[in-house]
This record gives sequence, C-alpha cells and structure tokens, in this order.
Amino acid sequence: MEVWTRNGLITFYILVVMRLKTREVEIAGITESPNGEWTSQMARNLSDCEDRFLKDASYVVVDRDSKFKPFNHYMDEMTDTEMVLLPVRSPNLNAYLERYMRSIKSESLDRMIFFGRASVEKALSKYAAHYHHERNHQGLRNQVPFPYEDEGIVDGELCCSQRLGGMLRYYYRDAA
Repeated sequence: MEVWTRNGLITFYILVVMRLKTREVEIAGITESPNGEWTSQMARNLSDCEDRFLKDASYVVVDRDSKFKPFNHYMDEMTDTEMVLLPVRSPNLNAYLERYMRSIKSESLDRMIFFGRASVEKALSKYAAHYHHERNHQGLRNQVPFPYEDEGIVDGELCCSQRLGGMLRYYYRDAA
C-alpha cells in the first residue's frame, strides 16, 4: 500500500493472519521493508506468551515468499505448530484470507489517501473492528463472527453507525 510520508511516497507492507474456523483476523504488523528479521519478530509476537493469536494453532498456512523463511524457521523450532506451505501459484488455496484482503482494499483502503503510518494503522484497526463485529460473512452462514451483545433486537429505532468517515456503515436497532 502506498503512503505519503515526509520522505515522499513509500510502500508499506501488511502482515495479516486469520483463524479460519472463526474468520478472526489479526493485523500482525506493518513495515516498509519486510526482511527476515521483521518476519522472525512477527512470528515471536504471534506465538509467544499466553494470549497470542497463534497460541493453540495446530497448523499455519503460509505463502512461499522467501521473506517468510525466518518466520517458518522460528515456528518450526520454537512451537508445536506445523507449517503448511502453499503450492506455487495457487491463490485459491488461501481463499478466505485472499477474500479478506480484497474486501479491505475495495471497501476502504483503495478509497483513501494515507499520510503517515498512523493513518494506515487507524484505518486497518477500524476495518478489523467492522469486519469482526458488524460485517456479515457468507462463509459463516451470513452471521457476524463476534456480534455485539444487543445483536438481534427487533424493536426500537433504526440507527446507523459509521466508521472511516462513513465508508463503512452498520445498521442496528436502538434498544427501546
């Protein structure tokens, strides 16, 4: 993704991980240069400690990009998680994450101009909240993965919640 900074237009790379069972998404990191050291650190961040995203993962499906070799090496050496490499030129085997990336781009990122890293981080976190709590998912029987507590109210005034300046909208009934 292209971002305007003090040094001009810079490309930022985003590492996204998804728990397939629930479609929960974690933005693991953002960087200007996704080198081996950075991917190793992302593996540590995702797998160390009690409450990390990959804590109970049995398998991790990863791209064959050479940038992920340190990530794969760390996961093989330090965790019980089995690394599954996607075959060459097979984007359909990672369909859920590819669909998430297509959605985030078309619904928000492609419609915005970013000035600095903070604006990218804010947009990604707002979209992730929308994705987890408000946006329906056809792969999950058209249900929201983590609905709000008041989800399903049928009486009350119809209200609209907006994120990212109105690009993302969520309609709900206000409790009477």
